[in-house]
Amino acid sequence: MKKHNSSNERIKRKYFTYLKEAQRHNEATVDVAAKALNRFENYTKFRDFKAFHHQQAVGFKTHLANQKGKQSGKNLSKATLHSTFTQLKRFFHWLSREPGYKSRVQYYDAEYFNLSDKDTRIANAKRPQQVPTMDQIKHVITMMPTGTEIERRNRALVAFTILTGARDRAIASMKLKHIDLTAGCVHQDAREVKTKFSKTFTTYFFPVGDDILEIVTQWVSYLQHEKLWGNDDPLFPKTRIAIGSTNQFEAVGLTKEHWSTANSIRTIFKEAFTTAGLPYFNPHSFRNTLVQLGEEICLSPEAFKAWSQNLGHEKVLTTFLSYGEVACQRQGEIIRSLAEEQPSPVQSNADEIAAALFRMLNQT
Repeated sequence: MKKHNSSNERIKRKYFTYLKEAQRHNEATVDVAAKALNRFENYTKFRDFKAFHHQQAVGFKTHLANQKGKQSGKNLSKATLHSTFTQLKRFFHWLSREPGYKSRVQYYDAEYFNLSDKDTRIANAKRPQQVPTMDQIKHVITMMPTGTEIERRNRALVAFTILTGARDRAIASMKLKHIDLTAGCVHQDAREVKTKFSKTFTTYFFPVGDDILEIVTQWVSYLQHEKLWGNDDPLFPKTRIAIGSTNQFEAVGLTKEHWSTANSIRTIFKEAFTTAGLPYFNPHSFRNTLVQLGEEICLSPEAFKAWSQNLGHEKVLTTFLSYGEVACQRQGEIIRSLAEEQPSPVQSNADEIAAALFRMLNQT
């Protein structure tokens, strides 16, 4: 069976370069486009793209709608269908303008990849996200074992995620030098830390409890003073695999290497929540928990703006319509002050923030 088409491979390579260099998309976005094209080529048995016509698009939509997901065993979701067809439509729109394809590929034939209005609404519908509570997160951390250095790393990893709200890819790439226990912050330097959109910003520790902070502090101290690791060594190192006493490959400790992806971090989270008897929440869900916490304890627009910046957001609710940037030093002061006991507000915090925003807009 034919596995590829050399002519298609050449034009795909050109398209992927266009996405990366001209459109400035990252590798993950390019991978999504590549996966969509591979699905389509498998359906057409790798026919040359020059033979594309709208009947292929219609047939492929029917074909993909009947496919089953490998993990779920159910029909692919409307969101997956919508994402795949959108990628294909963009590709064939681009292809119709390329030399050698202009006279063969019709621009409007790509429109046949559209889903119906009903299916598009289903695909784009926003659904309530399941978010772990602070009590659930602390319960998971309490239940995690600490008998080995691997287990201590795992517990510190979960604690660090709720303490900083950092994304899993960023955590996997962080070095010891990026955490400052004295100032109570983490410097997410995009030159070395894999932050979203390659943004550089400082995150001050969120006020989630001294017990959480102590776990992270002990872990950093262990790496620096007991293992004698330096500033350029990973904050959460990769597991070292070697032949153990049973002559089988097994985890035997830590190595001075970063995880290449965040997959291992997600596995640690899954095992921790499952062991604690709770449904799995991925690392990113902790950011939602922190947003909810901020909505409860931030008593002014400035405080919520600082909370937003602390998560690396340039805008939250359009960041109060560009309400104004809080200076980095002031941001740290506000975050630290929020750790102090706050009086119970009489009026809804959300109402106070909305009223302050309304007054600000009337003054401009």
